[in-house]
Amino acid sequence: MRRVVATGTFDLIHPGHVRFLEEAKKLGDELVVIVAREKNVKHKPKPVIPEEQRRKVVEAIKFVDKAILGDENDIFKPIVELKPDVIALGFNQHFSEEWLREELKKRGLNCEVVRIKVEENCGLCSSRKIIERILEKYGGE
Repeated sequence: MRRVVATGTFDLIHPGHVRFLEEAKKLGDELVVIVAREKNVKHKPKPVIPEEQRRKVVEAIKFVDKAILGDENDIFKPIVELKPDVIALGFNQHFSEEWLREELKKRGLNCEVVRIKVEENCGLCSSRKIIERILEKYGGE
């Protein structure tokens, strides 16, 4: 069985998230998604939705076999435990593929790292854009 791991914040689920997970699932037999802990989100604003709620919503997506919360202290701990064959990165995820490969190698993991190049194009295919739209419509009320 070929295990694929995908990671992300998954705040305000939108079609871009669904497309990413659909493409990730095509890379193997089982897709496990690691949902970022709020504490570890440093490259963008903190999520609006609580982490356990984000995990439950991600797990409900039909392409996802299992969703877990990441580790608060070591983002690689769940990956070491899961021992995936493939790690799927979204087209705009901030991880450098080379850096990730080096970090995996340091931990004795030989996973394939695949950047999903497919992107869903829609007006609200970003949590940031959804929040901006909500503020435009309801921010003054």
